[in-house]
Amino acid sequence: MGQRATLGPYCVRLLGGRPDRAVSGHRRDCRGDTAARRCAHPNPDRLSQAGGDAAHPAVAAQCGARGSRIAGAEIALKDDNTTGKFTKQVFTLDVEQVPVDGDAVAALRGLVASGHRFVLVDAPAETLLRLSDSVKGQDVLLFNVRAPEVNLRQEDCRANVLHTAPDLAMLADGLAQYLVWKRWQRWFVVSGVYPEDRAFLAALRRSAKRFGATIVEEREYKETPGARRSDSGQQLIQLQMPVFTQGAPDYDVLVVADRKEVFGPYLPYRTWDPRPVAGTAGLTAMSWHPAHEQWGATQMQNRFQRFAKRFMWPVDYQAWVAVRAIGEAASRTGSGDFAAINDYLRGDKFDLAAFKGQKVTFRKWDGQMRQPIIIAGPDLPVSTSPQAGFLHEHAEVDTLGIDAPESKCKF
Repeated sequence: MGQRATLGPYCVRLLGGRPDRAVSGHRRDCRGDTAARRCAHPNPDRLSQAGGDAAHPAVAAQCGARGSRIAGAEIALKDDNTTGKFTKQVFTLDVEQVPVDGDAVAALRGLVASGHRFVLVDAPAETLLRLSDSVKGQDVLLFNVRAPEVNLRQEDCRANVLHTAPDLAMLADGLAQYLVWKRWQRWFVVSGVYPEDRAFLAALRRSAKRFGATIVEEREYKETPGARRSDSGQQLIQLQMPVFTQGAPDYDVLVVADRKEVFGPYLPYRTWDPRPVAGTAGLTAMSWHPAHEQWGATQMQNRFQRFAKRFMWPVDYQAWVAVRAIGEAASRTGSGDFAAINDYLRGDKFDLAAFKGQKVTFRKWDGQMRQPIIIAGPDLPVSTSPQAGFLHEHAEVDTLGIDAPESKCKF
């Protein structure tokens, strides 16, 4: 295995929108930023390296013509303005790309000072919290389009943030429902050593308990330097992975918690026992997949590919649905007023057709967008959760993630 370098600071992207106002766009480059070079990787939080800036092969395979997270918002803006022709509204988008050594709070304050009230934030959790606190009490609504940390929707929730990115609890629940539906109820769980891995491991434990699965063993992968990209690298992996997974109690599926892709991508087809692999490798849970075709998604995929010259991945969808939500609320209320749009987004009347088989809405108790979760292999979707038979007193989609009675969020 190749030694994996810890990810450095992220380039923060702030996308500011103003309905009914025409403004000029402007951008600042994230020069030299690793995140900016990750292109359209399906999960931008994961980047394996063998030293320097050499990316995991899966990253290189997804690079395209347009920026990895702006294209989804841009194509949604076109959709909003198509509707705006009939409602006599104009929607605009400014993009602030803050360098790794830049001041994201200052960039946000600049957008707010110029009149922006709805801002998409593509940034890590700690940056999102700083941005939220910097505009507390102002007429500003932030949309989290990337960070999946559960605490952002729970003990660290903020009243001025809505989340279009599903959290780890939703992703783990969506995957768990499918595994239980398949009667793969005995899990052998392997995890990495990073905090991100342990956070997903905690979500998997919760999901197993919630839906009746049994974790027969948990095993931690200790990262070691190696020669993944040397001539003998593949042979070493072929020998290492079976040994690492040997000796586990009888299990149905190996579930991986390796959000940084240090070892997970090398587990499928290399385990000691012939078992399926799921979690952060193999069968995964996500908000969107480039081969998703149901409920009219094919036309969305085709439009995006023509526009961006690449496939549409989860973060593209999460930015798209945020911009569409703003546009939908503005057109339904017939207003560009912050209070009217903000109240409508959070109210019972808001819903948005989003190619998921049911309209998406925002949960009142934590600001999370409730949405079905796609379960997919590397090439094709396999299923969509919630699965049949998992019932809820109000809406089956609320079987995914933290439900109101267990929420720790206090706005």
